[in-house]
Amino acid sequence: MHTGETNLSMLIKHMNPKLNEGEYVFCSVKDIDSIDRKDTLFEFKEDEGVTTILEHTKATQLGLEYHYIASWITLKVHSALEAVGLTAAFSNELAKHKISSNVVAGYYHDHIFVDQKDAIKAINVLKALSQHYTDNL
Repeated sequence: MHTGETNLSMLIKHMNPKLNEGEYVFCSVKDIDSIDRKDTLFEFKEDEGVTTILEHTKATQLGLEYHYIASWITLKVHSALEAVGLTAAFSNELAKHKISSNVVAGYYHDHIFVDQKDAIKAINVLKALSQHYTDNL
């Protein structure tokens, strides 16, 4: 089984950011069993509760509390979990443009959640970063 790319230059060059459709929210729940797992994108157990990411409309239907509506960007490059520097590279570049990024690493891809108002700007920043590596390698 291929474990993904580890070379930082190649990761950035081939990150191919994709803006997924929809609006997403982060919620903290005490009882994750109250949410159908097919409706969640992500779950993480914390001392205070289970953080879950799900579609805005689903969270509203379930009466869940949230304070931040995000857009979801997937980096299509298969990054290795042990790769060093990719998160720092794109999060620093987004920060230069005053874009907050909340990152979730999946087995195959990195997923970035940005404020919905910054989605197009974030995609453009990420594509420019990738193009810079393409042009300079």
